[in-house]
Amino acid sequence: MNRLWADSAYTGAELHGQITAKYSGISLQIHEKGSKGSPLTEEQKTANREKSRVRARIEHIFAHMSGSMQGMQIRSIGRERACCVIGLKNLAYNISRYTTLLRLGRAPCMV
Repeated sequence: MNRLWADSAYTGAELHGQITAKYSGISLQIHEKGSKGSPLTEEQKTANREKSRVRARIEHIFAHMSGSMQGMQIRSIGRERACCVIGLKNLAYNISRYTTLLRLGRAPCMV
């Protein structure tokens, strides 16, 4: 089953209806939002915390690419060159992540 992970900016019945109409069979994992008169219940807070654990893994990758790898913009002409640049950025991130895991002793040495 496909899942859509999003923060509380994407709440609302209208948006949920548009998403489910366009993508059938999708499971929405969108954070719930409290309001001034009705704060989140403990169950909602727990559910949001679980959703955040998944989202944080991806958000850290984008943060690293934006901060350390000259952003997420690609300045090239043509789809093939853009795909090549994206592939090289992903490779560079994976190498950077692997060296960090080696330094921390969490990855096997492949030498």
